[in-house]
Amino acid sequence: MLICLPPSEGKTPAPDGGAPVDLRALAAPQLAPQREAVLDALATVSARPDATKVLKVGATLAKEVTRNTALRTAPAAPATDVYSGVLYAAAGLGDLTGPAAALCADSVRIFSGLWGVVAPQDRIPAYRLSMGVDLPGVGRLATAWRPHLADALTGRAAGDVVVDCRSAAYLAAWKPTTTGPDAADWVTVRVVRDVDGQRTVVSHNAKHTRGVLTGHLLRRAGAPPSSAEALLDAARELDGQVIGTEIGTGLSYRMVEATLGDAAGRARSGPRTLELVIA
Repeated sequence: MLICLPPSEGKTPAPDGGAPVDLRALAAPQLAPQREAVLDALATVSARPDATKVLKVGATLAKEVTRNTALRTAPAAPATDVYSGVLYAAAGLGDLTGPAAALCADSVRIFSGLWGVVAPQDRIPAYRLSMGVDLPGVGRLATAWRPHLADALTGRAAGDVVVDCRSAAYLAAWKPTTTGPDAADWVTVRVVRDVDGQRTVVSHNAKHTRGVLTGHLLRRAGAPPSSAEALLDAARELDGQVIGTEIGTGLSYRMVEATLGDAAGRARSGPRTLELVIA
């Protein structure tokens, strides 16, 4: 099992006094030269007067952009502490112990416009850079990272199931191979709400639900799934459970069912879809 997660948009800075990032200690150390190039380009851009515009963030985030100029010396913390969004709160990756923590370290990879990909316990500083940025000196980040991530991840995914919880911008940086000797069972996770028999795609609750699924796959008893069908069986263990609470109303919602769709097209070169239905 390889679980692919997006980074959280919001990031919690590491406590003062922590050691800085060590690029060659991060997962996939072969990415270090590309990480160096992106880090240098980001520092240069972040010092420019038009930095927020180039990085596609609002003016209210200018302080976070300025922080990008000193990332080499900024204190670092485990990625599970830095990424603090809805998905990560629901998954509780930093609370894992024993076999679940070991499985998390081996099976979870977090995609990043700056680092390419990191493991949950990799120590990184808080930063501001989306994979959708066209970074001067590097180019479009998804395109720039693509060959490097293919080298780092395709072999790891081969013969296994890829549980893909990423958004489109991060998916563009690496797509698992679904044919040939390096083929993986690639499954994207889609969350829909059932209201009176009508199913609609949800956003905020989708992040939370993907986090719940991630935490469940790491904590559940038994061998981790290695195929799409085994993933479906594991997801169905959540059927009927209350998995979250609506912000604002305080009403709880539960998992209704999980279904597995086929890849689009005759060649089945794309992902299958695990659809999680909540109500």
